[in-house]
Amino acid sequence: MRLLPVAATLSLAVAVAYYVYIPLPDAIQQPWKLMLLDAGFRATMHLASLKSWLGFDHYITSIRQSSEGFDGMMEGLLSSESGGGVMPGVKVSDVTFAGVPVRVYEPPAGGEGHLRRGLMFFHGGGWALGTAKKGPYDAINRMLSDELNAVVVSVEYRLYPEVHFPVPYLDCLAAAVHFLSPEVQARYAIDPDRVAVAGDSAGGNLAAAVAQEISTDETMRVKFSVQALIYPVLQALDFNTPSYLQNQHIPILHRHLMVRFWLQYLGADLSLLDQLLANNHSSLHHSNITPELRARLDWTALLAPKHKRSYRPLVVEKGSRGPAQELPGLLDVRASPLLAGPEVLAKCPRAYILTCEHDVLRDDGLMYARRLQDAGVSVTGDHYEDGFHGCFSFITWPMDFDVGKRAIRGYINWLQKNL
Repeated sequence: MRLLPVAATLSLAVAVAYYVYIPLPDAIQQPWKLMLLDAGFRATMHLASLKSWLGFDHYITSIRQSSEGFDGMMEGLLSSESGGGVMPGVKVSDVTFAGVPVRVYEPPAGGEGHLRRGLMFFHGGGWALGTAKKGPYDAINRMLSDELNAVVVSVEYRLYPEVHFPVPYLDCLAAAVHFLSPEVQARYAIDPDRVAVAGDSAGGNLAAAVAQEISTDETMRVKFSVQALIYPVLQALDFNTPSYLQNQHIPILHRHLMVRFWLQYLGADLSLLDQLLANNHSSLHHSNITPELRARLDWTALLAPKHKRSYRPLVVEKGSRGPAQELPGLLDVRASPLLAGPEVLAKCPRAYILTCEHDVLRDDGLMYARRLQDAGVSVTGDHYEDGFHGCFSFITWPMDFDVGKRAIRGYINWLQKNL
């Protein structure tokens, strides 16, 4: 009878190990830490889906509740590590810009009479999760404000399921136009020639789209001078790029999850997921996807050989018409900035684009960097061979990764020299 508890314990341990363990590339440091992080995220999603199925909460609401608890814990750790506050000299205020909630970080007093840098930041989270008011985002923005002597504005744009595209984009654009107005620039003593827009993941998508719109708006007196995109998501026509296939099971952004985020953002039925994974939504059958448009995300021409490897493009001859009809936002450059024409890209500000080797979105960033360069825009590419999606946010013990700390330092250093 004593063997039963031992057997049960061993069975549980094996089950947990089976759930946690996933094979990871040798280049990724601290693999077990990443496995545990991914297991926790997957468990949160599974539990949220179960609660939704039982009729308790929308699964995104459940994930947010869990994330808020985690962010609260991280905020406490950050506070204790810094002796009671992260960059205590930075003034933080929660206000609204054109009706959109924002958090403003102002550097410590001093240097009166001198104009400061300005930076607008859009957080990631698949257009459904996240807030820049807590956790690593808050810490990074405080650090930026302090080290760069910059007024940093983090935008709390509306999220799925409350809204769909183009509402998050329109929120970000409205906040950006307000931020760039001469009145606001004067109020915060910002140098109009030194203003950046930045974002990570879905926030990188919004930053790129907003930068394009502002750059081509002839009515704007002040425009962004630089854009900093952290592993941005930039297109939804090809989910079979080399990076999508190579990294489809790599934490923390699996291929099917990114496609799900896209469907949610575009307000589509999640049952279309398999068709998007098979590229049926972008088949040659769809005459509105012209050869010129396809060339703008032709990774066979835009990627270096080391990233193309032996992969072959998946171009479907005849796919279903359903996804294209149900997803009108697929070809909207406000949702997919990579689809913008060269005449638009040529007007964009110089760019910093961070990509990670072990990230499904790697090729989105690399292709955008190449297209910007081809349009005559100065681009700095910062590629991390040991990086994975989300590493930029993992800087605090116990979920700290060396690559995340290096990524943040590289981002800040580039802004220091180029903004």
